[in-house]
Amino acid sequence: MSFDTLGLSAEILRAISEQGYTEPTPVQANAIPTVLAGKDVLAGAQTGTGKTAGFTLPLLQLLSENPLSNGRRPVRALVLTPTRELAAQVGESVQTYGRHLPLQSAIIFGGVKINPQIAKLRRGVDILVATPGRLLDHANQKTVDLSQVEILVLDEADRMLDMGFIHDIRKVMAMLPAKDKRQTLLFSATFSNEIKQLASRLLNKPELIEVARQNTTADTIEQRIHMVDKNRKRELLSHMIGAHNWRQVLVFTRTKHGANRLADQLGKDGLTAAAIHGNKSQGARTRALADFKNGKVRILVATDIAARGLDIDQLPHVVNFELPNVPEDYVHRIGRTGRAGNEGEAVSLVCIDEHKLLRDIEHLLKRDLPKEVIEGYEPDPSIKAEPIQNGRNNRGRSQPRNQNRGRGGNSGGRSGNSRGNGNSARSGRGQNRAA
Repeated sequence: MSFDTLGLSAEILRAISEQGYTEPTPVQANAIPTVLAGKDVLAGAQTGTGKTAGFTLPLLQLLSENPLSNGRRPVRALVLTPTRELAAQVGESVQTYGRHLPLQSAIIFGGVKINPQIAKLRRGVDILVATPGRLLDHANQKTVDLSQVEILVLDEADRMLDMGFIHDIRKVMAMLPAKDKRQTLLFSATFSNEIKQLASRLLNKPELIEVARQNTTADTIEQRIHMVDKNRKRELLSHMIGAHNWRQVLVFTRTKHGANRLADQLGKDGLTAAAIHGNKSQGARTRALADFKNGKVRILVATDIAARGLDIDQLPHVVNFELPNVPEDYVHRIGRTGRAGNEGEAVSLVCIDEHKLLRDIEHLLKRDLPKEVIEGYEPDPSIKAEPIQNGRNNRGRSQPRNQNRGRGGNSGGRSGNSRGNGNSARSGRGQNRAA
């Protein structure tokens, strides 16, 4: 199947071709015709399988088919994302595939000044990509009108629930036309009962699109577990990076403080590393990602929230320095590698404290992960398991997120004074598939 069989316009096909893509991914092949038919969609697929283009392409098509005649530009399509990085990625996808169309788009998120966003909204935008917190800031200041939204997209809806955005989502829904007066698309890397409950409230007789079995990982990712004592994890990580000459490694920690500490420790080991998390300004996060992509930084240490939406072309290695408390986050983490048909490697360093977390992950995946003890780093059998200190994920799905949103401390948070430019990596290429 090729893109030109999906009902997309010549202008959109031209933009796709300019990116080097010829074949839609399975989720795109299923979602694009369904969205173009005007149906609501509940779609799930593994991270890295092209969900973003799965909704941006038909969204652009539908809006361009029905231009407004009076010259005004009300917001006609709204895309909600949980994090700044994901908003930037989606916004870039809209701009890339809509470059030959007379449509205007804007990206709004917290952690940067609000006035430039207000100015752009006043000029008029057809497509608005936003994080919930900053969108509500604009709504409270009456700088955005959502009463004419025709298409609503909730991207990475599972992460929005994890981050406690459900109350903000409900507030946004109250500003939109009724669900039978708009088209709603809900995309998620994983499906949970909570996601299905949310879909029942927001979607109108949705079409279910699930390309992969729920909560699975890509076959292109080689996964393995290294059992090691907690106090030797950093030593083992440095050893593995040096011994195997890994040049680009994304490392996950459970907390922001842990990310900072590990990046500093790796630097003392002679390895260039940077940390990226919600307490970093948008400018610092953008610089760290750019340095990681161009090779100035060898190791990027990240928390789950900050890494959501990172799209790094052909990233070879992901390391779980600490296992996540929420098993689904394991799927999201390792989905940063092995994207678009490329091969990747996901390594988890597991101490005795994390044995239950590992069992939960294996239960979710419905299989045992291969385990290996590296010589010289054998776990001490005399060490007893200790409770894991609370991190972000320990608060569960139903708890409210950090309310200190006003200073850019939350990835999808509200207004802050830190500077930043909102640039993000373009969707990764490979196998002639659109990301």
